[in-house]
Amino acid sequence: MIKIITGKKGSGKTKVLIDMINEAAKSTNGNIVCIEKGLKLTYDIDHSVRLTDMEDYNLEGADMFYGFVAGMLAGNFDISEIYVDGILKVVGRDYAELGVLLAKLEKTAGADVNIIITVSADAEELPDSVLKYTK
Repeated sequence: MIKIITGKKGSGKTKVLIDMINEAAKSTNGNIVCIEKGLKLTYDIDHSVRLTDMEDYNLEGADMFYGFVAGMLAGNFDISEIYVDGILKVVGRDYAELGVLLAKLEKTAGADVNIIITVSADAEELPDSVLKYTK
């Protein structure tokens, strides 16, 4: 399942994400991964969550990000949740490309993995291919 959290910068998306991560850490049996740019969430999320810095892997663009997540899932079948803070920092503001990425992630993750992503944009700016993941 893919779910996105939308809103302009400063609207509280990251706080919502942190709360979701910490709640999942209490109740999820599988492994939880948080992907972000920089390590600003280090002290905000539960220590059991695997925190991954996009900058360590020089991720640029939707295809590279997809390959990174697919490789992560292929290497660890115990991942049940992936949280991504600030996807547009990697894929840019090509919202059509973002929609394609989300569809590919949904297909790869299947029903076994939940992927929650923050998108720094108002819902009015996003195409239907992205908005369908807000529900």
